[in-house]
Amino acid sequence: MRASRCMAFFLAGWTLLACAQLPEVDSDQAKSRASAVPEIVTAKGKLPRQTTEQLLKKRWAKSTLDLKGQAALEEAATGVPLIAGNKVQLLFDGPQTMAEMMKAIAAAKDHINFETYIFDQDELGKQFADLLIKKQREGVVVNVIYDSVGTIGVPQEFFDHMKDGGIKLLAFNPVNPAKARGNGWKLNSRDHRKMLIVDGKVGFTGGINISDTYSKSSPFRGGIGGSGPGSGPGGGSGLGSGAGSRSGAGIGSGAGSGGARAHPASDDDVGWRDTHVRIEGPAVQAMQWLFVQAWIEQDADDLRDAKYFSQVAPAGDKVVRVLGSRPEGRFEIYKALLLAMQEAKKSIHITCAYFVPDDQTMEALTNAARRGVDVQLVLPSVSDSGLVFHAGRAFYQPLLEAGVKIYELKLSVLHAKTVVIDGVWSTVGSTNLDRRSFLHNSEVNVIVMGDLFGLEMEKAFKEDLHNSKEVTLVDWNKRPISNRLKEWLARVWDYWL
Repeated sequence: MRASRCMAFFLAGWTLLACAQLPEVDSDQAKSRASAVPEIVTAKGKLPRQTTEQLLKKRWAKSTLDLKGQAALEEAATGVPLIAGNKVQLLFDGPQTMAEMMKAIAAAKDHINFETYIFDQDELGKQFADLLIKKQREGVVVNVIYDSVGTIGVPQEFFDHMKDGGIKLLAFNPVNPAKARGNGWKLNSRDHRKMLIVDGKVGFTGGINISDTYSKSSPFRGGIGGSGPGSGPGGGSGLGSGAGSRSGAGIGSGAGSGGARAHPASDDDVGWRDTHVRIEGPAVQAMQWLFVQAWIEQDADDLRDAKYFSQVAPAGDKVVRVLGSRPEGRFEIYKALLLAMQEAKKSIHITCAYFVPDDQTMEALTNAARRGVDVQLVLPSVSDSGLVFHAGRAFYQPLLEAGVKIYELKLSVLHAKTVVIDGVWSTVGSTNLDRRSFLHNSEVNVIVMGDLFGLEMEKAFKEDLHNSKEVTLVDWNKRPISNRLKEWLARVWDYWL
């Protein structure tokens, strides 16, 4: 991450006199409010109760997790319904995702809405911008929201070039207080979402930004066991260069490494492991609304006329829930994640780039492991934020003691944010398991219900395990004193990370 991004958040932290708090999430309380049958909407509107029951019985009858009950719990907690009739495709790493996104943009007929945390002025960024300008000149309406801290090092001329090409741009929460809009200057509130919506029919979301950082793939799907030796628990590194996407106060340029470990020849050789999804169907309209809402709440000029909410036909059989959260909002993503962990019966498999859990998340994970749930975490062995990296490792001890299995991905910089529970409840999005994501950022996650997509997620998780090294409690207790000190120091800042 650029040092300027880090410093902006460091200064922002000192401007706040009180710390926001996460809500208490209790599955028993949610059950008392939940309806017997969750609401499911389609392109034609809400399904009748009997039809909903038949659909759930047909698709989820053999699930370990009570998906009908889980769906009702989430609906009670978030107020967001399930949406049927969608096609969802998993995308791995930057090259595959960028190819699919550019293909969709090239085929746009009416409008393109794009929201991102980072939009760099590098080779990939210029290609992306040029394609957007080309579509605008062809008569397609193009609207772009970019975060003003995520792009703090990008010359204004880069965005002016797109503006001159006819694109409508919005800098989210400007760094300059004189340019503050709406509810005033809120530097610590950031837009960490990554969403592309094309013609209201095709949507993309996940963890991938627009930067050359993502132009190189990780060893994922590159051959099991072919990525070299991994780092032991005595190692650890915070990469200090590159256009990292950590949207928090990762102060400094990395905390260094604490022991002998395999490492690429240079930071430029490190591929990034990330996950995105491509969605077709009615759920894209929910993503569209999140984009329009973000635009309006920034007190921006009106969006130009386009067919933003035309009727979308069913495109597949996936039932999904699109959750968007924002600072001072309803904590929809946080509640859904915690409820799913609390109700897990068989497994909780998490791949997370920035892992600095709050007390409730720690309790949900350790309680699940103690009741016999297979809880496994794939976390980074290298990171673009050394402070966050060591803060996350400060939680290893109690997790390992509770029976949680921890693995660190080798060589690649992990940036994915995915969870699959009992093989049937899956989520992909921009949200990390840390307070910053839940309290200070605007985020978006897609929850996909069902075993077929869950099987794809499990296969991806297992492949990440093959490219990772397990951190055992025995080895962890042997880590150097210097690493323990870094963990302790990083924990001091965990609220701001």
